Formats: sequence, C-alpha cells, structure tokens
Amino acid sequence: MEVVLFKDVLVIFSLAIGVLLICQRVKLPTVVGFLFTGILAGPYGFGLISAIHEVEILAEIGVVLLLFTIGVEFSLKEFIRMKRSVVLGGSLQVILTFLVSFAISTRLGRPFNEAVFIGFFISLSSTTAIVLKILQEKAEFNSPHGRMALAVLIFQDIAVVPMILFTPLLAGVGADLGKSLALLALKGVGVFALVAAGAKWIVPGLLYQIARSRSRELFLLSVLVMCFGIAWLTYLAGLSLALGAFLAGLIISESEYGYHALGNIVPFRDVFTSLFFVSIGMLLDLGFLMKHPDQVALISAAVIIFKTLIATTAVLFLGFPLRTAIIVGLTLCQVGEFSFILARVGVDYGLLVGDTFQLFLAVAVITMGVTPFIMALAPRVANAALRLPLPAKLKGGLSKKSGSMNAHHVQELADHLIILGYGLNGKNLAAAAKTAKILHVIIEMNPETVRNEKKAGEPIMYGDATHEAVLDHAGIEAARVMVVAISDPTATRKITAVARRLNPNIHIIARTRFLAETTALHKLGANEVIAEEYETSVEIFARVLAKYLVPREEIDQFTAETRKSGYQMLRRPAQAPASLADFKFNFPDMEISSIRVHEKASVVGRSLAELQLRTKYGVTLLAIRRGPQILANPDGQTQILADDILILLGSPSDLVPVAGSCLECETE
Repeated sequence: MEVVLFKDVLVIFSLAIGVLLICQRVKLPTVVGFLFTGILAGPYGFGLISAIHEVEILAEIGVVLLLFTIGVEFSLKEFIRMKRSVVLGGSLQVILTFLVSFAISTRLGRPFNEAVFIGFFISLSSTTAIVLKILQEKAEFNSPHGRMALAVLIFQDIAVVPMILFTPLLAGVGADLGKSLALLALKGVGVFALVAAGAKWIVPGLLYQIARSRSRELFLLSVLVMCFGIAWLTYLAGLSLALGAFLAGLIISESEYGYHALGNIVPFRDVFTSLFFVSIGMLLDLGFLMKHPDQVALISAAVIIFKTLIATTAVLFLGFPLRTAIIVGLTLCQVGEFSFILARVGVDYGLLVGDTFQLFLAVAVITMGVTPFIMALAPRVANAALRLPLPAKLKGGLSKKSGSMNAHHVQELADHLIILGYGLNGKNLAAAAKTAKILHVIIEMNPETVRNEKKAGEPIMYGDATHEAVLDHAGIEAARVMVVAISDPTATRKITAVARRLNPNIHIIARTRFLAETTALHKLGANEVIAEEYETSVEIFARVLAKYLVPREEIDQFTAETRKSGYQMLRRPAQAPASLADFKFNFPDMEISSIRVHEKASVVGRSLAELQLRTKYGVTLLAIRRGPQILANPDGQTQILADDILILLGSPSDLVPVAGSCLECETE
C-alpha cells in the first residue's frame, strides 16, 4: 500500500532544495523559493502532488507554530519602550493602507465585505521572512529606518489577530452583526482572562517542575501540548487556531522559559511553515498569470507605490527625516506572509474566490519577490529625493523645537567633539567626554530619544546628519573630532563625505560593522575606521595573549601592528608572543608579573643592589618600565623611582611578599 502523503512530502522537500539553491544564487528570499516550489509541484504546475488536502493540514500546523513563536518573541516591555512608534506609526500605516485599499476596491465594484477583506490583505507587510532578515544581513537592524520598520511590523503582527477574528463576521455580514460582535467580545474577554491567569499562576510553576527534570524531550512535548491545547480551546470557543497559538506563545513569553521554548520550537516551525508557503504556491494558477500579465503587473506596481507613500507619510508624521521615511516606506511596500494566512481564511469563508483570489495571490508573490531589489535601491531613491527642491523642514524632519539646541550655544562651539548617534557607543562616548570635560554635541534621529535626553541635560539635537545644514548647526567647521556611531552604512558614507568637504581639517572616526567597508570610508575622508568584526578579533587575541602572560606592552605593540597591516598580521604568527607562551608551557610553576611602585613605597630611591630581590625573595627583575621607556636587564646601580613598573619573574608564592610587603605598592 502506497503512503501517498509520505511520497508527496518527499517530493516537496526534494524539489525545494533545488529551487532554494537557485533562489540563493539570484538572492531571492527563501519564502519566494517555497512559493515557486508549490507552483511547480501543484495542480497548476507539473501535478506532482496528489495528497493536496493532507499537505494543507500540515501547513495549518505551520501557521499555528508561526503564530506561537511570534507570541513567544513578543515582548510587552519592548512594546512599551517603542510604544509611540508602534502605536502611532503602525496604526497609521495599517489604517491608511486599509482605507485606501477599501476605497479602491469599492470603486471597482467589489462587495462591501470583500472590499474590507482586501483592505486587510493589502495592509500587511512581510516580517521575519523577508524584511527583518534583510535588515539583519545588511547590519541595519538598529538603524533609524530599521527600528521604525520593526515598530510598524510589530503592530502588524498584533493587528493580524483581530483581522483573523473579524473575517468570519465578514462572511456573514448580512446576519446580526451587533450580536456577533458582542459574542466575539465576550469570548475574547474570557480567552484573555484565561491567558492572564495562565501566565501568572499556572504556566510558570508547571514549566518550573518540567524544567527540573532536565529532560529535553519532556520540555518539548510540554510546550507543544500547551501550544496545541490552547489553540484547540480557542477553536472550540469559535475563535481561530492561529489566535490560540499566539496566546499560548504570550503565556510562555511571560515566564523565564520563553526563549528556551522558542529554541526548541523553531526547527519544527521552519519545516511546517515551509509547507504552508508551498501550499500557497500550489493554489497559484500560472495559466491565469499568463492570461493577465498586464493586470497583475499594474496592480502589483500600484500596491508598491501607494504602500510606499502611506508608510512614508506615517513615518514623517512621527517627525523622522525624509530619508528615513522613504527607506521605511520602500521597506514595507510588499504584501506579506500573514496576508497568505488571511487569504487562506478568506478562501474558507468565500471572501476570495476564483479570479479575485488568483489575482491577489499573484500580486502578493510578485511584490514579495521584488522586495530585496527594492530594499537595495531604497538608499539611492532616498538620496535622489533629497536633491529635489523640497522644504527644508520636510527633509530634516518634523520634530518639535524641544529637540533643537539654542543658537547661542551653537555659536559658542569651538574645538568640540561631534557625536553622531546616541546608541550604546554614542552614550559611552558622551559619558567619557563629559568626564574629561570635552565640549561635545550629539546628533540623533530618534525624536523620543532627543526629547528625553534633552530633558536630562544632554547637549543633543535632532537631525539627519547627511544634510549640510544639520552639520553646520552642530558647528562642523569649528569642530576638532567627529565620531560617526550609527548603524546605517549608506548614511555613514554620505556623512563622512559631507563632513570632509565642510571641514577639511576635522578628524573623522567612523564605526562600521564589516571590515570590507573600511576602504570606502577611508577614501571618502575618514581618518580612522573602527570595524566591529575586526576589533572583536583583536580583543579576543589580546585577551588570549594576556592569559599566557605576554607583557602588556608587547600585546599593545602586536595589536598596533595588526591594526596597521590588517589581517595579514593574523595570518602569520609573531615570534615574541610565541616564545613567551612556550616559556609558560615549559615552566608552568613560574610567573611573569608586572608591579607598579607606589609613590610612598619604601623602595623609592633605593638601588637594586640594596633591595637584593633575588637573594631575599628568589625573584628576578627582568625589566623596568619607566614611562615610555623599557629598561631591560637593569644593573645593580639602577634606582627605583615612583610609578616605575617592575617586571618580575618568580613563583607565585615568591612574588606575593615582594608585592605586598617589600614594595608596598599597587599591583596592576
């Protein structure tokens, strides 16, 4: 007896391997590869799949697991921290997109309930499948446009839940809508009360007892039972499986076991979610696409254009500069993977049927497929828009005056430090500058950060530093040093070029994530470029050498040579560190220690002959570090001075009395 489902799953995954390899070569997202796999294997393609219904059941499990992981990853604390961007930016994008889509659909003669559902469908963008993955790969996740895109996507992830709940009501819109909504609200209150009780009193204790068993299998099964169990309860209550899975994730996310549960579920989620996208691809009729290419292309272009304009408007409303707003708009211009989940629900309730379903399915696939290329062009499009004769207020951002510095303070700036970006690096640098009493100015593009830090007394101003006017306002011509500590590689390059042109004598230090970007920044005028991945490797080998008791000055010298010559130094071993490491291996009972002589120590002014370190303590003085000088093999007449660093060789037990009793000094 042939196991049809087993054969079909084997065919799907085998075909997906080849399709995904091709997609990787042409830099298409993985989700597009799964959609193409479904198109090829489905009834409108080569007809390789016969157990279509069974595959759709497996795909439903993928939807449940996807919503569950989103619930686990959803952080109420993160929501509160980004509340303004999430609530205002996200709601504006979703509501405006919905209204425009609804208006156009009704204008084209679509029924009311279908037009509402189309508005839902179009308003959602891609989350982890495309947008966030590309932002992470481009190291732009923490950039202003990356954070803003994340805020809007968080709101969309939340909005998809009520949309799924509302869809069955749209199918029965001729019935008593008020009664249906009241019943739905009552069910929702009951479900959320269950979630609150479970999150506070039931799940944490239960997971604690399960975690104590230290059984990975038991923990995994328990999490799956919670996920599917709550999803089934919501389904029995007349709500959706997807909502139940999301709520199950929320319950677990409030415990300390959330991320451990997520790590166990993600592999299953990826496998079953891939089947979901394959099942969507199987529904796409290539014949329809070939018959109506102009219609599909026109609607796809219209969706991309008006979603870009709406998202750009929403970001501008929050006070962000035009460049950031345009990049966010182009980032969110596609129809996302949650639209497919909605589409499946809409098909079940008869809201998307026949050619309408095929049309919007094709539009979704095309807009997702072109997203990587649009995101790659987004910075160029934004820079081109800045060259248009637009109002300076629009280009620089519609922020409140509370985020600007007063003109009198700007006029007093001279020989100061300019810090671009107030993330972790910017905060640390500003704190160091304040401690050292260095006059400094901070430029930041997040209006909330500017407002809060301004109240705290920081010399911070709001603006996009790619504009000359912003740098002029920060006193670029009189500044000594400028540090670019932002997470946008494209903006970093432009800022460097503009700053070098405005002040040829300023010392520019730019931070970047990848070593490959350093050459371009140096050519644009950066004096120093700090590559995070490179500095991480330097810090690692410096700490390793320190563990092998390589003297600090030799580590510093090796580090300087490494930075000077790039990775060539990492590809060939240096002799001095190797020999000292060999010494430690060969003489494990001996230790080289550096001891600083305290200014009030009794040894100050005495010669080595008087101290008799070798005779009294069995310790050998190898060298004295005196300021920038190294006195190697000092003779007996050499006197010890305050603040000298004595480099001593001896056993740990012999070195202790030298440091503690005889020298009365501080150990480094």
